[in-house]
Amino acid sequence: MRQVRLAKDAMDRDWADPDLDLGAVAAHAGYSRYHFIRAFKEAYGETPGQYLTHRRIERAEDLLRTANLSVTEICHLVGFSSVGTFSARFKAWTGLTPSEYRTKHVGRGAALIPGCYAMLWAGGFRSAPGPGQQRNSGEAG
Repeated sequence: MRQVRLAKDAMDRDWADPDLDLGAVAAHAGYSRYHFIRAFKEAYGETPGQYLTHRRIERAEDLLRTANLSVTEICHLVGFSSVGTFSARFKAWTGLTPSEYRTKHVGRGAALIPGCYAMLWAGGFRSAPGPGQQRNSGEAG
């Protein structure tokens, strides 16, 4: 059980990474992929994939209520690579599309966090080298 909990902690830490791989998480726990799925579901009542999707949807709900970002930007920030998949899973979980959810939960006149701040806070910007720093090995910027 301890190994499954450690793997869940890794999923909680890296949930926004679109490359989060079930095989790697299972290996982190010391289980085969299929044994890990069974052990995780027995411990937490859902598969690791379902758990990860729910974590991402919960974060998307928060961003839709508070940040002035497009649905596409939120989709990618929370770890989905396809807007269609994101929208379908979001609707299955909440009963609303992301746009409908935003309309329902954002009051009129509410001030949303500017998208640039939300992206910076969520790690959505990749840092560029500053003046005088090297871009790649051996190249001067």
